[in-house]
Amino acid sequence: MKIHVLPSGPIQTIGYLLTDAALGEAVLVDAPGGIWAKISPLLAKEGCQLKELWLTHGHWDHTQDAAKVVRETQALVRGHSDDRVLFETPEIMEERMGREMGLEPVKIDTWVAQGDRFKALGRFFEVRHVPGHCPGNVLFYQADTHAAFVGDALFNAGVGRWDLPGGSFNLLARSIREQIYTLPDETVVFPGHGERTTVGAEKAGNPYVAAIPA
Repeated sequence: MKIHVLPSGPIQTIGYLLTDAALGEAVLVDAPGGIWAKISPLLAKEGCQLKELWLTHGHWDHTQDAAKVVRETQALVRGHSDDRVLFETPEIMEERMGREMGLEPVKIDTWVAQGDRFKALGRFFEVRHVPGHCPGNVLFYQADTHAAFVGDALFNAGVGRWDLPGGSFNLLARSIREQIYTLPDETVVFPGHGERTTVGAEKAGNPYVAAIPA
């Protein structure tokens, strides 16, 4: 499985294109603005068809290109129902920001929940619910490749902001400790913004959320 790291959109939100050329299949994690123009040539180069789009949460910068990606590929879309209102009525985010951004609704084909396991790219992925930044924030964990795609829950030496509607620092800290810090230390954390990190590094040195002593 190859992981393409693709910062896109007005605030350089990272979309991750996961490809398996042997299978001819691909999955996209999050769809920031303009990402279709980046993934289209990669799919053609590797001879892959985009099978699924996984949305870590419903904030506009992670979903701005989602409807376009689906129109182009007919990919199955997964997301958490706690962000249903953001997926289906994104104009409420435009109202809060006071400007129009051309956001389109995206239809979720499969609602994911804590503990779900499903197969993609010939591998099993696990879903963990990590609210606190956004009610429906989830991570997608692949054990064999030691990879966790966490959205905006946890960053390299940081955490997602909790002052947006539906946010809570206490809930975010609990989510991180219970759902991210319980992954193996060698797990590579792929965040929605910034550089990748590892679970072990964040447990040892994250200035916002310390690991609970053993």
